[in-house]
Amino acid sequence: MPEKPSLDGLEAKWSQFWSEAEVYRFGRPGSRDAVFSIDTPPPTVSGSLHVGHVFSYTHTDVVARFQRMRGKHVFYPMGWDDNGLPTERRVQNYYGVRCDPSLPYDPDFVAPTPVTERTGKDKKAPAVSISRQNFVELCEKLTTEDEQVFEELWRKLGLSVDWSMTYTTIGKEAQKVSQAAFLHLLERGEAYQSEAPTMWDVSFQTAVANAEVVEKEVSGAYHRVAFKHGDEDVFIETTRPELLPACVALVAHPEDERYRSLVGRTVRSPLFGVEVPVVAHPAADPEKGSGIAMICTFGDMTDVMWWRELQLPTRTVIGRNGRLLAMDFSALPCEDPARAQELYDRIVGKTVHTARETIVQELRDAGSLSGEPRPTTRAVKFFEKGDKPLEIVSSRQWFIRTVQHRDALLARGAEIEWHPPHMRSRYNDWVQGLNIDWLISRQRFFGVPFPVWYKLDDEGQPDYTAPIVPDESMLPVDPSADCPPGYTEEQRNRPGGFMGEPDVMDTWATSSLSPQLACGWLSDPELYRQVYPMDLRPQGHDIIRTWLFTTVVRSHLEAGTTPWKHTALSGWILDPDRKKMSKSQGNVVTPGHLLDEYGADAVRYWAASGRPGTDTAFDPQQMKIGRRLAVKLLNASRFVLQLPAPTADARTTVPLDRALLARLAGTVEEATTALEGFDYTSALDAIERFFWFFCDNYVELVKERAYGKEGQEGAESARVTLRRALDIVTRMFAPVLPYTTEETWSWTHDSSVHLAAWPTAAELADGAEGGRPELADAAAAAIAAVRKAKSTAKVSMRAEVARAVVQAPAGMLADIELVVADVKAAGNVADLVIQEGEGAELTVEVELA
Repeated sequence: MPEKPSLDGLEAKWSQFWSEAEVYRFGRPGSRDAVFSIDTPPPTVSGSLHVGHVFSYTHTDVVARFQRMRGKHVFYPMGWDDNGLPTERRVQNYYGVRCDPSLPYDPDFVAPTPVTERTGKDKKAPAVSISRQNFVELCEKLTTEDEQVFEELWRKLGLSVDWSMTYTTIGKEAQKVSQAAFLHLLERGEAYQSEAPTMWDVSFQTAVANAEVVEKEVSGAYHRVAFKHGDEDVFIETTRPELLPACVALVAHPEDERYRSLVGRTVRSPLFGVEVPVVAHPAADPEKGSGIAMICTFGDMTDVMWWRELQLPTRTVIGRNGRLLAMDFSALPCEDPARAQELYDRIVGKTVHTARETIVQELRDAGSLSGEPRPTTRAVKFFEKGDKPLEIVSSRQWFIRTVQHRDALLARGAEIEWHPPHMRSRYNDWVQGLNIDWLISRQRFFGVPFPVWYKLDDEGQPDYTAPIVPDESMLPVDPSADCPPGYTEEQRNRPGGFMGEPDVMDTWATSSLSPQLACGWLSDPELYRQVYPMDLRPQGHDIIRTWLFTTVVRSHLEAGTTPWKHTALSGWILDPDRKKMSKSQGNVVTPGHLLDEYGADAVRYWAASGRPGTDTAFDPQQMKIGRRLAVKLLNASRFVLQLPAPTADARTTVPLDRALLARLAGTVEEATTALEGFDYTSALDAIERFFWFFCDNYVELVKERAYGKEGQEGAESARVTLRRALDIVTRMFAPVLPYTTEETWSWTHDSSVHLAAWPTAAELADGAEGGRPELADAAAAAIAAVRKAKSTAKVSMRAEVARAVVQAPAGMLADIELVVADVKAAGNVADLVIQEGEGAELTVEVELA
């Protein structure tokens, strides 16, 4: 036990010990009931971790440590989500490269100097184009480096992860698991491909799933535009006049009297003179705009619904690059095809913005624009990682069936215990609103390839209706480099030969298999039986509709079960302006300097103070409080342990001591119940309340007695009570303050506190028997009143009090009588008189010596 305990150096000291002693290694018990398995969120490897990660991962670690102390074999692996757009962007920006799949692989390629290390002209050099395979190799190189940095930070934070069981979402095993799961779905008809309108990010050049879409308020304008029905004007209002060439119908509500006579007839579009039908649909809103709207292919997902249900034609005008495509008006029911073509050709190849400006000016010149555009703001869909509005284009994509499983997925959600319970409604709302199957293909580079090839006919066209798939024993495969069974490399991309599927799986399509990846679904059947379905999925509440939902889908379709028994949701970390901290917002705080300044236990204390499912403000002040708590635990432990050790047969006999242990037994029960319900914050609050009562009141009350100034029996009772209380408090603090508790525990134990048993109230039964917590409260109130009187008199707390008169409510008198000796000793009171007071509060009148 050091002379002056300090927090300095504890992280390095005990991290090394935990690693060398394999304190957190998962031992296979043979029985599933003896295991507690955690589906740890694999953080995205795309730069650095921020305090939001520290916040939520601490919550998980508190649960893991608690369960380990409860005697469970805790299966707590760490994964790395290292594929997808964030990683690609990180590599592009870090090395100054871009992927060009048309380029051949360069086996002698050397990674460029990182952009941040360049100087002069090199720093502003344009991005270097490299082949897909070279780009993937760069991604693998940088993610490996980033993962090492992440692991170092997690170890410093004190995560009790079994570091021998890490996994990735892009490595060979991940590819094998993802491809095998896909082939199972394909065989059962749960995975399919379709040429369909899909949301498309024009910057990233990839399709986007519904769950990855966010809405942002965007400034725009309503344009009141006149279609013609004979000589009559039919006005529509639109924020996207550039889609006029894509208009295939006007739609009104079937009960709208204004347009009922038009339904079934045609109108003529302005500028282009194309005849389009007027149709009726109950989704048309009579109160919106003029009550009649354009159906364009495609402006939004409502257009897609109308197009599909009303079986309308397709006129695609916006391409995958966000620019206007060529269009042939001679094939349309057009009044003057040549004039329409001449006008349209002016905007071919233009951006949406430029095309809109041109069309609006033409409408104005033609007299088809009624009044000036009316400014408005509207909700526009964006890819959550993008900065340009999504377009809807028709493309061939892979899907997993979800809509037809809606009821089954709701039932699975009901089988899971949600913490906090109200979060289940977010899952239910998402599932109930499903109207499109889960789109899992992406037109990107660094991801798990679809294990599919296609035959090419004599003209070199692929037959998408009969994909070629490998035997599962061949997995993993890369269709861009591997040949399908029965073919040779010379036949690749040649008529009569084959082509590989160019798309990769969405990152959620692989991370949704995190339980299968972590639990050894294909590689370790024995482990899989012991840990799956898992006990807990901890995660942020913002990805319920993505990661949580998709994991439920995969487990339901593959195993016919829920992936876990419980899910515990963390909130966001908010900046001083109450905005969510995120890399995309540019308002994140990295945790390295916080761990250096305050220490890991202090940062963990701040994190554990954030209630489950609740957004929490970033508050370094809480870290200061946590550090003060850790230092107090060091000092309190040293004080208790430097007292003479109680004899082997020492027992708690003094009423005040029994009262303290009774209070502690209640705290143990309260904290245990909270942690069993994954409410780490309430548990910490209960433990901390007791600890400060113990330090500020009980220790001061019994200090003189513990030194032996009132006889051996009283001293032994105080000493054994102090040690028992410290022992249990240390174990209860261990999940939140792992370094401090390991340090103080080591002063009297050879083993780790994190392998010690979680305390129970039964441990205290003998010492707490007959004890009443109210007695401890009464003693605390009395000594507090004496201190207050001294403070008012502006004398030292050690000043002698000649006489003190305690006036207490009648119900407290008996309790005060039982603690008179300890109060007198703690307050240095020569004569203590107890009287019944008139009020409900305890008061003390002091006469100084």
